[in-house]
Amino acid sequence: MSATKEEIVAFMALEFPQTKCVIEAVGDNRSTLSHDIGINELRPGGTVSGPVLMSIADVALYVAILGKIGIVPLTVTTSLTINFLRKPSAEARIIAECMLIKVGRTLIVGEVALYSEGSRDMVAHVVGTYSVPPQHV
Repeated sequence: MSATKEEIVAFMALEFPQTKCVIEAVGDNRSTLSHDIGINELRPGGTVSGPVLMSIADVALYVAILGKIGIVPLTVTTSLTINFLRKPSAEARIIAECMLIKVGRTLIVGEVALYSEGSRDMVAHVVGTYSVPPQHV
């Protein structure tokens, strides 16, 4: 029932062509994504905006889940909590490392660590829950 990286990349290109997230790896209840940072991702003060960081984390969760349960488009976010820890670099890609914590029949919980590329200091920590549609169960 799982989906490969190639299947998820093709699905995301078709259904979410607006995303700037790049899927680096998927599998084993995990995903790694990257996202280039440019002027459109910055807020005043030269830091990556919160909505951009939340979006990257949300996509990383979705990708890890699709890697686990297969392409189930109507799997949706039910909650997303983010803790901003430090200022991300305006000159480095954001790297998202996601790990699924609990995969249930109808709810899946995961966490995402966000980093500025080149640094191991986490810039944000995210926990999210997704709902799996009943017809999939």
